Amino acid sequence: MIGVYVRVSTTGQNIDGQKQEIERWLKGNGIKNARWYIDKATGTNLKRPAFERLQKDIFNGEIKTVVCWKLDRLSRNLRQGINVLADWCDKGLRVVSTSQQIDFNGSLGKMLAAVLLGIAEMEQELRRERQAVGIKAAKARGVYIGRKAGTTNAKPNRAIQ
Repeated sequence: MIGVYVRVSTTGQNIDGQKQEIERWLKGNGIKNARWYIDKATGTNLKRPAFERLQKDIFNGEIKTVVCWKLDRLSRNLRQGINVLADWCDKGLRVVSTSQQIDFNGSLGKMLAAVLLGIAEMEQELRRERQAVGIKAAKARGVYIGRKAGTTNAKPNRAIQ
């Protein structure tokens, strides 16, 4: 069985782009049945409901191939990502990234995975640094509002209705 893992970081993001690309890859490879695991959660840790189900199904021998859109969908943490991939490869799993067109089996695949996971972690750290600089500048100008506790994007009247 093939396990397809899709992750977006926030509930406001949409999985459709990843899903379409993976479906195209599956169809192009003649694969009709796949089990989908979809998370709306951060990539900085592995505590995600669908990812944990995927891990359980791999442990139980139900999944033989994991397909994702991009390797950073699995993890944005270098150490965790490498540990997961090494564990999966040691179990004989095939791991494929459709957008990067890479099959991560074998020593070359592991080396490429390490580089790509390192880049993913670096991107995340750079994004956080840019955000911190922007917040600091906004505070210095006196325009930083920040998040107020308990606020939502929805209008209160809508919730009451």
